[in-house]
Amino acid sequence: MTDRPARLSDVHETAAGMPFARRIEGPKGNPIYQVGGKSFVFFRTPQPDAADPDTGERYADVIMIWVESESDKLALVQDPDSPFFTTDRFDGHPSVLVRASRLADVSRTELAELIQDAWLSRASKRRAAEWLSAHRPDGCD
Repeated sequence: MTDRPARLSDVHETAAGMPFARRIEGPKGNPIYQVGGKSFVFFRTPQPDAADPDTGERYADVIMIWVESESDKLALVQDPDSPFFTTDRFDGHPSVLVRASRLADVSRTELAELIQDAWLSRASKRRAAEWLSAHRPDGCD
């Protein structure tokens, strides 16, 4: 099967498919995916830090995805063509932001890997080790 551009449904499918993942709703009904009580994918409500630079209109489709480290974050946000971004509000926070309207700028596989890594960054060491062991590529020990 060939890869295709990512879609919003891929975010939900991948996040919900991770072991011990739980979907809860935020105060305004926004989906939040958690593992062990820790969020790893969070659909933000419109906020002043993520707005159209021309109109000032707050983006209503921003998704926050946790990352393992600052270097992982920088790798995703430094490319000006990347759909991933951050704001001053998230300085020092291990996450990246992406608008749902830009998900097609990455492949379904790339998005799945990012969400899996988000889950791994928030899951307990035991759960992460079990998942990694079960998903280790052939030939790796």
